[in-house]
Amino acid sequence: MRFRFAPLLATAALAAASIGTQAQEKFTYMTNWYAQAEHGGFYQAVATGIYKKYGLDVTVKMGGPQVNILQIMGAGQADCIMGSSDLQMMIARNGGLPVVTVAAVFQKDPQVLIAHEDVKSLADMKGKTILIAPAAQRGYYAWLKAKFGFTDAQTRPYTFNIQPFVADKNVVQQGYLTSEPFAIQKAGVKANTFLLADNGYPSYATTISCMEKTVKERSKAVEAFVKGTAEGWKSYLADPAPANALIKKDNPNMTDEQLAHSVAKLKEMGIVASGDALTQGIGTMTEARVKQNHEFAVSVGLIEAGKVDLAQAFDLRFVKAAKVLP
Repeated sequence: MRFRFAPLLATAALAAASIGTQAQEKFTYMTNWYAQAEHGGFYQAVATGIYKKYGLDVTVKMGGPQVNILQIMGAGQADCIMGSSDLQMMIARNGGLPVVTVAAVFQKDPQVLIAHEDVKSLADMKGKTILIAPAAQRGYYAWLKAKFGFTDAQTRPYTFNIQPFVADKNVVQQGYLTSEPFAIQKAGVKANTFLLADNGYPSYATTISCMEKTVKERSKAVEAFVKGTAEGWKSYLADPAPANALIKKDNPNMTDEQLAHSVAKLKEMGIVASGDALTQGIGTMTEARVKQNHEFAVSVGLIEAGKVDLAQAFDLRFVKAAKVLP
């Protein structure tokens, strides 16, 4: 298996100098949820003019719970999208959509399970009712079943409402590291939060995933977007104020308190800046880890053996060329 690590036609030095002198090219990136700190680097690159420096006029389009971003990209209404994980993108490729992942901002997937204070480990959840969304069945829940012996019978639908968890001490629920645990804490409930990534879950998250046609025909724009995004995240983690203003404009329900909490957690847990990103740059993905994730997906039946060619599903040359260290 060989990944496409061939040198870019344009070198990294092309970025600020020559790209910046060209007319700005329109580029639309669609997120997977309402605007929040977890999208901060993208908004930061818009707010501070980083994308403009690289010749792009970027629109960050907000997703949501009822929005199928893969369909929207497939219909040509977005150039690239925010995949929730590289596994999700492999599954989409397995289903026939020619999607290519070029970077993953989150080295650790922020998915968590939240339990009441009597639960001390993931293994303790085997007899509990677990509230998860349907998408989790095609991702991390398959990993939980394989590693910890969880069953489908113990799951119930998660409706993105913490009240069922608050009302029942026998319930465990899914969450995002920076979101639901904070809401539960604000509700005055003592709970333990378990980050799946720190318990062995291998998936990358917050990907930059594009149609194969886009990567082939607009490679310079994709290169510029990857580079600008990495710089945007570095800037956001240093001073999130510019992006937060845009986030609150797109999502008026977002509070300063929630934003501050989320940024602190992203830093504390090394969601962006940890592992390979420390030496290879923000957004990095490695051939070895992608292969590991693929083997897991095949082993639990999420994708068919031999169906997804990793050399076509992942194009890592852009993020390798960017190399924006945290």
